[in-house]
Amino acid sequence: MNLSLCYRDMADRPPPKGRAALLEAFKSRLTKPGDDKQSSQQEEAPKPRGRAALISRMKELKIGSSVGPSSECMPSALPSRVEQPVKVEQPTPRESESKPELPVCSFKGTSGSTIHVTANYIRLSIEKNKGVFEYDIRFTPDIDAKTLRYKILNSQMEQMGGVRIFDGGSVLYLPIQLPEVKTVFKCKHPLQETDVEMSITFKKAKRLGECVHLFNVLFKRVMHTLEYSRVGKNYFDGSNATLVPQHRLEVLPGYAIAVDEYEGGLMLCLDAQHRVLRTDTALQLMNDIIRRTPERFKDEASKQLIGSIVLTKYNNKTYIIDDILWENSPLDTFKTHTGNDISYIEYYKNNYGLRIDDHKQPLLLHLQKVHKSKSADMEERHICLIPELCNLTGLTDAMRSDFRVMKDVAQFTRITPAQRLHALKKYVANVESCDKARKILLDWGMHIENATIDLNARILTPEIIIFGNGVRHQTDSKTDWTGQLSRNSVLGPVDLYAWTIVYAEKDSRVAHEFAENMTRLGKSLGMEIKKPRMHALSNDKTNSYVNACSTIISDSLQIVVFIFPTIRQDLYSAVKKIVCVHSPIPSQCIISKTLNNQKRIRAVTLKIALQIVCKLGGALWTLQIPCKSWMVIGIDVYHSATGGKQSVCAFVANLNDTYSRWISMVTLQDREISNYLKICFVKALEKYREKYGSFPDKVIVFRDGVGEGQLSHCKDLEVPQFEETLRQFELDTKLCFVVVQKRINTRIFAHGQQGPVNPVPGTIVDDTITRRHLFDFYLIPQSVGQGTVTPTHYIVVTNTAGIKPDHLQKLAYKLCHLYYNWSGTIRVPAPCQYAHKLAYLVGQHIGKVPSETLNTYLFYL
Repeated sequence: MNLSLCYRDMADRPPPKGRAALLEAFKSRLTKPGDDKQSSQQEEAPKPRGRAALISRMKELKIGSSVGPSSECMPSALPSRVEQPVKVEQPTPRESESKPELPVCSFKGTSGSTIHVTANYIRLSIEKNKGVFEYDIRFTPDIDAKTLRYKILNSQMEQMGGVRIFDGGSVLYLPIQLPEVKTVFKCKHPLQETDVEMSITFKKAKRLGECVHLFNVLFKRVMHTLEYSRVGKNYFDGSNATLVPQHRLEVLPGYAIAVDEYEGGLMLCLDAQHRVLRTDTALQLMNDIIRRTPERFKDEASKQLIGSIVLTKYNNKTYIIDDILWENSPLDTFKTHTGNDISYIEYYKNNYGLRIDDHKQPLLLHLQKVHKSKSADMEERHICLIPELCNLTGLTDAMRSDFRVMKDVAQFTRITPAQRLHALKKYVANVESCDKARKILLDWGMHIENATIDLNARILTPEIIIFGNGVRHQTDSKTDWTGQLSRNSVLGPVDLYAWTIVYAEKDSRVAHEFAENMTRLGKSLGMEIKKPRMHALSNDKTNSYVNACSTIISDSLQIVVFIFPTIRQDLYSAVKKIVCVHSPIPSQCIISKTLNNQKRIRAVTLKIALQIVCKLGGALWTLQIPCKSWMVIGIDVYHSATGGKQSVCAFVANLNDTYSRWISMVTLQDREISNYLKICFVKALEKYREKYGSFPDKVIVFRDGVGEGQLSHCKDLEVPQFEETLRQFELDTKLCFVVVQKRINTRIFAHGQQGPVNPVPGTIVDDTITRRHLFDFYLIPQSVGQGTVTPTHYIVVTNTAGIKPDHLQKLAYKLCHLYYNWSGTIRVPAPCQYAHKLAYLVGQHIGKVPSETLNTYLFYL
């Protein structure tokens, strides 16, 4: 097939991209004036097709013999920011193995108004004639011992620039290219007087995108040079902590830092982070435990300390506690590197000037894995720590549930866009002012620009919320319609005529007041609410509530409302197991304290009434969504906080075109990537056909809870389950599978009159900072009152449905408006949040698969 036939009638079409652009370049290169005769002769002979034709053209143009595409054959449609690999004047056979650089994968939309924003990304540049050059290193005669290889190589490093990365094998990386393709050094054997010949042969110049791991290692060295301590994945400055004395806490400033290759090239993602530490030491925690529960002191201390992270301020390092050495104390001695015995008390006094007051406290043990001397094997090194000198990190559960604690801490952790950018500039200035840190980067020719990257973003059109009776409300920049919801009837009201309130006798007043408020509220919601049956209990014991369930639950009952005197996890779990598994019925649990606030009683009652409407199958509002015969699915997984193997996978799919009715299912599994999605998908398809009489035309899956390292597993394990199900049903339904990531370090800032501000809801970024080889985009769906808004990252894993970027971006934004437990936009599409709530309820409280009779109700709100 003649290649020119593939490009007929292309004049009026937009310029080609990707492989089409590459083929266009080949075609322009092959077709020359006066070659008509030659072309006609070529048409007569059979020609290869598809990939074979592409390879044939590449051979004719000698593409494979160069390190990268030349400027002549690079299509004009390809982005100009694609890096040009370094060319070598004297090619070697290995050089022909390097592949041309792939073009940028772009998933761009066009709808909306354009605005200029910036992000917490900084470009990285490499000096001319520097980079990462791969060499093959050989020794004659052969040297087996790695330590000897290192010594021989180090003896000649001054002639090679003094900087290298060598793993002790045959691969050597240098930041500069040596003058010769093959360089031979004459060396002396470190242990013998024999001569050794070391030959270093150039293999290829590494593309910057292939050296991401190296660059991340370099920046880790920079963080250590700047004396930042690593806690988890991030680095923190212990010398600039901010005290919160009323709660015995301190907040450490720090950074999340990562280098990666994006559409705009190699960039550093830098985000300000904070770590909350307790000013309490491990010894103070032990003393508190022994005062409260002396009989179970060791068990409680081990439970709270083992596995926790502590910070030792004398060296600004963090350690994970692996054990408590109850039989040891600071009076014990250990051998130093000189072989002398010294006690822990003397050691800390001599080296750090620290005095240990409690000489009877036990020691904390940290196991560190290190390489054995002159070997690649690992061994465990025991590091003993003094509890008196170890600061605890992280907040306790009691602190997290205390509103005052979280509010005071948020003053330091929820920083504004201006403060976040200031912290970013401060880091760059610290690197530039530190000679050691700057040298680490300059040795590899790396330079950090002193400004964040500028981007072109788009703002989608604000959505219109549709309530009952056709009432429409145009959303504003705050995307909150709570006031409109309280003044209008709901979209799909459900009359409440048979319901029961179960309460303890001491909460009788609030229970009756709540019943009266509910009946008065029904008219404004567009529904009729009858008076409930009141069921009083003599006490608030768990058994009393459980026994009441068996007494009051019947087929005629629509919903049962429980009023609990206090927050009790055991009581809540016991009741939910009954009403979700054994005697399935929609239920609503309320804390009596919530109903005691007379100033907010109407707002609280309205919130509860709206939840009850959803749990009975009603709908609160909707949007204009033109996507008809589409099935939208949300998936999330809950993992046990106790480290149990079993996880809960929740699967939620729409049952109508207004996306107000959903089917919800749960599977129990033993890994993050679910193996049981097929079962849920089959049930969802059958339910959809039962309602509409046909299967959906397209299926869009929003998968939450998948990290960067799990994308390939998700594509290889989860996507095939959907594709195989569609084949088994012999359907022509197409699939679009999207991963949703909300725990990311990307931050986007708009330009305000007084400096950086948060972008408005509906802001889309799908260029420059998106991944080079992924179809992805960032969406800011919500408005935040404090701090900096975090965008949500969408990655399209597969798109056989051929959904356009504009359509997918708009759909994702619209779905962020349809979560019925919040009268505003949320961070992720509604089906993902529904799946999250369902998975949490089952994993945290129920522990079993809920009854199928509840599948079509939002019983978990």
